[in-house]
Amino acid sequence: MERKLYRILDANFNRAREALRTMEEFCRFVLNDPPLAGRAKQMRHQLCARVGVLGGDKLLAERDSLGDVGRDLQIPEPQPRKNLTDCLTAAAKRASEALRVLSEMARIENPAVAAALEQLRFECYTLEKDIAAVLPRSRFGGVRLYVLIPAGPEGSDAGVLDLAAACIDGGADALQLRAKEIPDRRLIDLAGRFVELCRQRGCLSIINDRADIAALTEADGLHLGWEDLPMAEARKLFFRPALIGQSTHNEEELQKALAGGADYVGIGPCFQTPTKPHLATAGLGYVQKALAVLKDTSVGHVAIGGITPENLGLLLDAGVGAAAVSSAVCQSPDPRKSCRQFKDLLLKR
Repeated sequence: MERKLYRILDANFNRAREALRTMEEFCRFVLNDPPLAGRAKQMRHQLCARVGVLGGDKLLAERDSLGDVGRDLQIPEPQPRKNLTDCLTAAAKRASEALRVLSEMARIENPAVAAALEQLRFECYTLEKDIAAVLPRSRFGGVRLYVLIPAGPEGSDAGVLDLAAACIDGGADALQLRAKEIPDRRLIDLAGRFVELCRQRGCLSIINDRADIAALTEADGLHLGWEDLPMAEARKLFFRPALIGQSTHNEEELQKALAGGADYVGIGPCFQTPTKPHLATAGLGYVQKALAVLKDTSVGHVAIGGITPENLGLLLDAGVGAAAVSSAVCQSPDPRKSCRQFKDLLLKR
């Protein structure tokens, strides 16, 4: 093997290994996703094993970090790193590029290793896509106050949007538009304005039930009940990764939601709720069991059902990190003030 080839292999081996480690750390510490972090780690180990066949000691012997002309190269506009997701994107691209170089160059010496490295490159593409699919979960991790905004035929769209704005001003982190018995032509317009309002104010926008409306308006997410479109089918309607939540009322539904790929789950009803009086109360027992199950996953949660400032402490004591409210805020004479009261209680824990 030419000695210059050792230098190329060494440089790209280091580049790919470092990039995969960055992806692993993102999955581990940002997404809190053990399976994805495990895949990145396994790929890194496979890379080391494949390159080891080529002679890792020989690659190291030819390394010339001080004499590398590339160390001082500067590009006019380097790829921006404004947040952790930018770091992930850059690492994923760097890993696949380096793996491509490794597979091309390794053909000179060992075609079997080259083929294995080429396969690893395609695994890297898949990992990048799978990470992107769950990226919305990281944003949901910051949600504390989640407010359900009702919209019906008797109210005005302006009133719905004013209520939404007041809740955001009061500290709501996510708003769900829960529209019932509204014609689709009116709903698509209202939802579009709702999503834009949330986008401008830095609040997550979630549409209840209607996957088509959520996709068409490019809402941040969708919340599904058990009579709605299956989660896997709903995802096909979106042109970018979307946050999808699922209501759960017992452990069986929770397990189904997790198996279906929910990004977050609603847990409840915690208490008797005027919004859905027909539902049996799940109670604190289910809340505690659900939190125990979710502890070792990257799936978020929001407690829901009959939550008031007076009983919120019981949920916080049980370990709840996010609460969904509707009547307690939306029927309040001052929704902004009510949201602030809830948010202050949530932030104290």
